[in-house]
Amino acid sequence: MAKQPIPVYLFLGFLDSGKTKFIHETLCDTRFQNGDKTLVILCEEGEEELDTSKYKGGKNVTIVTVEEKEQLTSEFLENALKKSRAVRVMIEYNGMWLMEELGKALPENWQIYQIMMMADSNTFEMYNSNMRQLVYDKINITELVAFNRYSDKIEKMNLHKIVRAINRRTAIIYEHTDGTVEEDNIADPLPFDVNADVIEVKDTDFGLLYMDVMDNPQKYDGKTIKFKALVARSARMGKDTFIGGRFAMTCCVDDIRYVGFLCKWRSASSLANKAWYHVTAEVKAVRDAMFGGEVGPMFYVSDARTAEKPEEETVYFS
Repeated sequence: MAKQPIPVYLFLGFLDSGKTKFIHETLCDTRFQNGDKTLVILCEEGEEELDTSKYKGGKNVTIVTVEEKEQLTSEFLENALKKSRAVRVMIEYNGMWLMEELGKALPENWQIYQIMMMADSNTFEMYNSNMRQLVYDKINITELVAFNRYSDKIEKMNLHKIVRAINRRTAIIYEHTDGTVEEDNIADPLPFDVNADVIEVKDTDFGLLYMDVMDNPQKYDGKTIKFKALVARSARMGKDTFIGGRFAMTCCVDDIRYVGFLCKWRSASSLANKAWYHVTAEVKAVRDAMFGGEVGPMFYVSDARTAEKPEEETVYFS
């Protein structure tokens, strides 16, 4: 018999980023604190502490602390849930631990319902500069990034760009020092003209093109695009098909992968594999098995000419 699903609310961020405060406010909110038994798992100790006596129905809240990363196992989590008899879980995750480690530890019936990340506006850029992989690891999966301790002295655009370079869908809010909350409404202009007769994309902007086309294939339906690509061909694709793409770095040198567009061209067999070309193609938003049965962008090539490799062969999603 299948176990009952356990909803998990995940709070991410580095030490002193405001995770504990966010959990405290959530537990104080009567819309959330409806009497259900709740297990709170703390994976690091910050300056603030949770006090169950302050919550309505606080006797229904059980707090468990994970002292070491090795302690975080499925057996440990299942035992904590059993002892608390909780029906839902809140996890304050250690910012220095990778999300993969939590994924391996979560019991099979624990289902993540919501992921939120807290960040101190004053230190976030420093963390991003020195611990880029850890920042990417968290923002890549979160639904909300809340920048707290924000003031007008902080350059909002810098924070916005870091988040958008990693996750274009997550919501962003700024909590000012006076407690007021401001939603992020910064537009993200593209570095190329999507309304041009031919959209010409600079070498350095391929990453942004790739993200926008893959996220919004209908937006580019009928558009003609010219870009430089490293061609990938395989006999499994068919003689009229190739991939036009680039190697892209998402978070660090250990996470470089090839990304590209599915291209159709009657002369595709004449292209040299792993060679650089200037590709001109018309995009069509089509439903195809290559896109998992969903609508995706198919590039119908009209011209492909040999090109010199770019100065920087790796592109970024920012």
